[in-house]
Amino acid sequence: MVIGIDLGGMSAKAAILSGSKLEGKSRVETSAQAPAEQTALALAELALKTAEKAGKSMNDIQAIGIGSPGVVDSSDGTVVSWTNFHWKNVHLGALVEKYTGKRTFVLNDANAAALGEAKFGAGKDYSDSVLLTLGTGIGSGIILGGKLFEGYRSAGAELGHTVICMDGEQCTCGRKGCFERYASTTALISLTREAMRSDRASAMWKFAHSLDEADGRTAFLALKEGDAAAQGVLDKYISALGEGVLNVLNIFRPQAIILGGGISAEGETLLEPLRRYVYPRMYVSVEYAPVSLVCATLGNDAGLYGAAQFAFEKL
Repeated sequence: MVIGIDLGGMSAKAAILSGSKLEGKSRVETSAQAPAEQTALALAELALKTAEKAGKSMNDIQAIGIGSPGVVDSSDGTVVSWTNFHWKNVHLGALVEKYTGKRTFVLNDANAAALGEAKFGAGKDYSDSVLLTLGTGIGSGIILGGKLFEGYRSAGAELGHTVICMDGEQCTCGRKGCFERYASTTALISLTREAMRSDRASAMWKFAHSLDEADGRTAFLALKEGDAAAQGVLDKYISALGEGVLNVLNIFRPQAIILGGGISAEGETLLEPLRRYVYPRMYVSVEYAPVSLVCATLGNDAGLYGAAQFAFEKL
């Protein structure tokens, strides 16, 4: 048995992967103010708590997998850089292993989610899939031939930082016009607020009583009432998302693109117009090499599944 841990900025959660099920789900708070070693100790204690909650002992556990934010060198379990926690070259795998006595493997959290969806979720019927997580930015993970593709020193698969608009909006990465500046949830909220400012009669004001209340669902909710302004917002958003998806398809040509993040809860309301945009524009026809555009199914558990599966495969 293996334990998967999903490390986040405010909390970490863990579970045992037993077959295709998660057992003993547990959680612990995390803090950017805590030293790295203290965080590692907390994760070790979380692993013990998880085993106990599942009715197991640590003797039953073969290994631990951790999905961590930031740039992670999965070859040696080092978090090379995690801006939010001010981590630089933190040997997280070795630290947790010191406290647990269990082999510990670490990978980027988006890669963990992609592996989880590929093995246990929306991508389980495909050997090649790409996960795009639409959130504050765009996280991504690539599965080719059933295996996680990370690039040299695990530094690749950053699809949110491919450019879809030359000399476009400034991105936090330093470049301009990045995919995530136009197709993240943050970008959708920006479009929504812009449209609300321009149209005080829009039904979007019914669901967000102020610009600050507007979120990723606002335009979708108003669209169901036939709101023209909401339709305009989503047309722009789908076009931007579609251009990024086309880049992914033309480079990797996976069997499936999986959309995750809060927006993916919209299901076919998101997918159907995206398919209409993407399929006619693909370089090689969808009839020749079919591609499924689907939504993630594991929700917040994807990282747990993926981190555990990564450790299992490393064994």
